[in-house]
Amino acid sequence: MNSKPSRKALKPLSLKWSGCSDIGKVRKNNEDSFLGLRFDAREIFRLGKFGESSLEKTDFTFAVCDGMGGALAGEFASGIAIDKITTLLPRAFQQSAHGMNAGFSDVLTELFAQIHRALVYLGGSYEECAGMQTTMSLCWFTPGWVYFGHIGDSRIYHLPKRKKEIKLLTHDDTHVGWLFRNGQINEREARTHPRRNVLQKALGGGNQFVDPQVGAVAYERGDIFLLCSDGLTEGLYNHRLVELLRLAESAGANDNPAFRLVEESVKNDGRDNTTALVVHVI
Repeated sequence: MNSKPSRKALKPLSLKWSGCSDIGKVRKNNEDSFLGLRFDAREIFRLGKFGESSLEKTDFTFAVCDGMGGALAGEFASGIAIDKITTLLPRAFQQSAHGMNAGFSDVLTELFAQIHRALVYLGGSYEECAGMQTTMSLCWFTPGWVYFGHIGDSRIYHLPKRKKEIKLLTHDDTHVGWLFRNGQINEREARTHPRRNVLQKALGGGNQFVDPQVGAVAYERGDIFLLCSDGLTEGLYNHRLVELLRLAESAGANDNPAFRLVEESVKNDGRDNTTALVVHVI
């Protein structure tokens, strides 16, 4: 006779998240922005820097943007992108609630295109915004699946349950990133290459077309996702990312793994703004 499943086995999946951003040791202002959002077909909630909530009835979006431009234009660009996500993605969710699994690619591609158009328009309309652009890396969590969209050199990592190696889901939109992906340089050479921060794609600026990378990943309880700006990985190698993220699994309820990552990265490097968003499936 089969026994009834335990309460623990029936417990719906939840997300535990933490976010942190630091100006670093050199920059005069922080051009990074990050977002946590919980939403369904009726309501939208902007999330705090850390928290925990069930996936049973709502979807979640997390994003990191790294702005670029003169004066405060980069800071403005990343902030605009974050605000646009807050309004556009829940609206798309409402419109495609019954066919979401088939249409996530179109939804995310259109989201990136609309943000790009807004930045190009503002950049051409106001002198102080001329040339502003931003990277964007976004994760949309639904039960069992995370859909992601990306452009630029911010990153999304996936650390599966019980795995020792972290997987980079996104491609850096740089020539150096292409060299690394094709095995022509190693991780250390990619980190020290003089053109490692020269972008080939971004939202806004003089980019005529937007072609974001979009994809989907299945997840399970115990998986960890990391969204970060390039400032974080300037100061931390992949093996150290794994070590610090694994510490979060055994830490207390008030622990902030994003702060731990950012703190160590800035200590090791700190030449750029540094942002991390850690999402743990529990």
